[in-house]
Amino acid sequence: MFKNLEKKHLLIGTSIAALLFIFIVFGPPGLFKKTSSPDYCGSCHVMYDMHDHWFLSGLHRSIKCVDCHLPNNNLVNHVIWKGIDGMKDLLYFHFMLFSDPIEITSHGKTTLQANCVRCHGDMVSRINIDAKNCWECHRRVNHRVTPLAIIE
Repeated sequence: MFKNLEKKHLLIGTSIAALLFIFIVFGPPGLFKKTSSPDYCGSCHVMYDMHDHWFLSGLHRSIKCVDCHLPNNNLVNHVIWKGIDGMKDLLYFHFMLFSDPIEITSHGKTTLQANCVRCHGDMVSRINIDAKNCWECHRRVNHRVTPLAIIE
């Protein structure tokens, strides 16, 4: 009897999770697209400088924040991490738990590196990308205006 009850709860929970996933991805008109825009990402006051530097630098200005900062290897992974990172950012920013200046997490660094390689694979195929992160040499892509970044 308990096994049937457990299966029933598992089926109900899985169904609710699937419906929620479908609602988030295909649900409110424009929500998924709106929350993927750089203007939305830059709407938090702690992201103003990052957004402005991205917009004014010219580098990668034609792509969205989610193209670099979220996994783009498949839609399910992208949506899951968009939800995780979005909720984390919401909580961190509203409860003032973020560092100043904002630092990228280790998962964020891994994702960012993978997306650099995804877009620039032909270029980086000739170098050892395990030795350094791309932005260690390409300083102008890190959203920080430094004297060295201005000279480059």
